[in-house]
Amino acid sequence: MHERQRHSAILRAVSEQDLVTVAEFVDLLGASPATVRRDLNQLESSGRLRKVRGGAEALEPVEPKTLDENSFRDREPRHAERKQAIAKAAAELVADGESIIVNGGTTTYRMSDHLAGRGLQILTNSFAMASRLMALGGNRVILPGGEIYADQHIILSAYERDTVIDHFYGSKLFMGAHAIRPHGLIETDPLLVKGEQKLIRQTEELIVLVDSSKFQPRGSLIFCPLERIDRLITDDGAPEEALDMLDRAGIDVIIVPTGALEHGRKGEE
Repeated sequence: MHERQRHSAILRAVSEQDLVTVAEFVDLLGASPATVRRDLNQLESSGRLRKVRGGAEALEPVEPKTLDENSFRDREPRHAERKQAIAKAAAELVADGESIIVNGGTTTYRMSDHLAGRGLQILTNSFAMASRLMALGGNRVILPGGEIYADQHIILSAYERDTVIDHFYGSKLFMGAHAIRPHGLIETDPLLVKGEQKLIRQTEELIVLVDSSKFQPRGSLIFCPLERIDRLITDDGAPEEALDMLDRAGIDVIIVPTGALEHGRKGEE
């Protein structure tokens, strides 16, 4: 990477978070610590950032970041019956003592009560779920490094490497999505896409939790093709064409009954 490119990347990084360390710059730029320190000296001399012990920061305070998605609090009550039924079915796929990964989301969060006291190793980027699991007890809970997005109740990092994630293997990954289309799972924000792709690399079996409202054409960022999904859990309101799509992709589908939906297959398991 040329000097001008490094300087642009450094300035972009300090504009996005309060403090960026030399080690993070090394990871971001693929440069040596000596090169990073020289770049920081040059940028400080030209009045474009402020050096601090171990790293650098922007000259002006960084505005709190938000993701292009509604808050956890807004989304959590929606389709509550469906989400609860799906989460319970997902938890039943977990063996006591297993190591699993659970991505942040309002449906996956509802797995918490069903996982209590089972001697699991659980990596999650949802601090809401981590808090709930710790309160219930009986599991080892691991959080990745990164920045807390308070509205979404998740932890994400813009950097490719995360030693916690890189060194954790989960036999199963439980994941939600903004939507699901023939091209794959859809999200709304590039940072969410990057975070979810990191987790997918660390698991053997990908299990997707989506209620029937997620089979609508919305969102535009594909983060996982259908063929990567091993199993999908949805409710009995899923439309026939969606189930046919999943069948063509070779996905094992679990349909949970809710008894309160107006369309789709009823009572099928």
